Amino acid sequence: MLLALRTTLLLQLSIAKRISCNPKFWIILSVDIVFIILSLYCAYSLRFEGNLFALEQFSQFLGILPIMVCVKIPTFYFWGLYRGMWRYTSTEDLFNILKATFIATIILVAILLFINRFSGLSRSVFILDTIFTFLLICGHRVGIRFLFNTSYNTKDLLGEREPRAKKRLLLVGAGDAAEKILRELKTNHSLPYTPIALLDDDPQKTGLKIHGVPVVGLVEDLKEHALFTKAEEILISIASTNGKEMKRLVELCQGTKIPFKVIPVYGEILNGNISVRSIRDLSYNDLLGREEVDLEQDKIGDYLAGKTVLITGAGGSIGSELCRQILRFSPEQLVLFDSSEENLYNIQMELLHEKHITNAITILGKVQDLRLLNLVFCQYRPTVVFHAAAYKHVPLIERNPWQAVNNNIFATQLLIETSIVYRVERFVLVSTDKAVRPTNVMGASKRITELLMQAYDSKNWDGTFSSTWQEMGKDVESFPDLIRSAPNHDTRFMAVRFGNVIGSSGSVIPLFKRQIEHGGPVTVTHPEITRYFMSIDEAAQLILQTGAMGNGGEIFILKMGAPVKIDNMARDLIRLAGKEPDTEIEIKYTGLREGEKLYEELITVGEGIVDTHHKKIMVLQGNCFIACTELHNYLEDLANESRAHDSLGIKQLLKHIIPEYIPDISFEKSVGYFEPS
Repeated sequence: MLLALRTTLLLQLSIAKRISCNPKFWIILSVDIVFIILSLYCAYSLRFEGNLFALEQFSQFLGILPIMVCVKIPTFYFWGLYRGMWRYTSTEDLFNILKATFIATIILVAILLFINRFSGLSRSVFILDTIFTFLLICGHRVGIRFLFNTSYNTKDLLGEREPRAKKRLLLVGAGDAAEKILRELKTNHSLPYTPIALLDDDPQKTGLKIHGVPVVGLVEDLKEHALFTKAEEILISIASTNGKEMKRLVELCQGTKIPFKVIPVYGEILNGNISVRSIRDLSYNDLLGREEVDLEQDKIGDYLAGKTVLITGAGGSIGSELCRQILRFSPEQLVLFDSSEENLYNIQMELLHEKHITNAITILGKVQDLRLLNLVFCQYRPTVVFHAAAYKHVPLIERNPWQAVNNNIFATQLLIETSIVYRVERFVLVSTDKAVRPTNVMGASKRITELLMQAYDSKNWDGTFSSTWQEMGKDVESFPDLIRSAPNHDTRFMAVRFGNVIGSSGSVIPLFKRQIEHGGPVTVTHPEITRYFMSIDEAAQLILQTGAMGNGGEIFILKMGAPVKIDNMARDLIRLAGKEPDTEIEIKYTGLREGEKLYEELITVGEGIVDTHHKKIMVLQGNCFIACTELHNYLEDLANESRAHDSLGIKQLLKHIIPEYIPDISFEKSVGYFEPS
């Protein structure tokens, strides 16, 4: 306690010394003393109707004045009134002045009560003095800010400062976000915008002003108001809106032929801190208009805080976002596992230099390398595993199906078994909507990983390991003991199934953007093809949420909203680029690729869907289950076909394991692999 008091005292003395060396401090202090004297003078004059110089009142005034100054100045100092930069006076500073003035009055009254029981003193004088002191001190501070702002503008007018070309900015939306933007534009004169007017959908706001900028009309009349105000740029200053509403605003903006921008959506705004520097061009995320994810922070923190978390595919789009999101929950250590050197390096540098994270371990290698996997688990002992590594590009995997077998299926099996051996608490498998009634090898391989996850769950597992791990297990000291107690393992396995992620490596949007930049054509496989979409950060957050909800063996499904027609998406992206589809940028239909279907589903036949307590997450309660021993037999055959690079054999075997799988054998026909029966 004494040490803390001594430290605080030394800190205050250091601050006082630094402040006292500033000449501006003595100027402010002198002005405050004058205002304190003036306040007391005005209070006496008002109370005694100008008869201050009567002998009794004047002597009373002179007797109280030194006490008033000696009480108020230290109180003002204690409340920080001399540490502020008054050119930036805010409502918080004014509130501090109010508190300091009120406390000073209480102290003063207490002193006078102690000295003479308030005998012969007028109580109303002290009330009036408090009011005058507050008004004069506040007026002083606000006046300083006003003079600084005025002097900046005066320098511009006199030509002492190099003039900056500023765009006339019309804001769409007259709410909290617009108020923050206008406030910054008013105070930061280096910004390249001059706000001229606001528009809003609420007619009752028309005629009102925000920071001196008028609300001139309704958003639906945007084109007319843009012409009337001679706006040079439009800003959609609405922090959160749905996709349908954003599309309406975009269409209205496009009708003006004026450049337009948007402030960040809810997922990019931290603690409501909206800034002019955040203004950016619109993206497809804005048109998608996904709702904010409501995370159960405490439950997620319970299984991540202070734990070692391993993420496979950590350099990929989903894996890297998982790393960023997990950091919010203060894990003890992150183990980043990836086979791509470039991706792994990028996320490592981001975490080190931007997030200042030093407890991230990078492992460059393949998950199906069991000896490396065993070494990593043995050394770092992860508590939670997120398995995001997988091959995802449908046409490539369709032509090279053995890679799906090795990288998607066998890697997942070995990772699951290693997690059991080293007693991982939670294992979250990132799956895909293409696993539902798959028509391609990628989807079929991910469906098998879901079956593996369920087969190895403690409620279903028969205690058998793959032959690969049995061979490896000879080198693991605790492995024989674990085999005997294996069916009673405590690892919770769960899978998360969702659709396409905007901005991911497998997303069509980067391709469309490149095609638009090169003047087209934009290639769409089919005019009726649809897909589900969500943003990367939303997907990662919901994966973390499902990790907190799983008890073992569940397949969670993320609510993706309505499917999006890819043709409409291409047209929206062309318009966002300021072009017109079909006229300025051609849309070319190329036909469905190998293994591709017109629409994706999220539920397999025979599975039942049940809502969870989270509004964006459902769980599948189905009985589509294959015993672990049976799966091992299938996978041994699949391994033989994979080693022989037998494309048709792999697809036929996948069909045998997954009856709902409808293989596309067009490629096999084209190269002569297919022979009709």
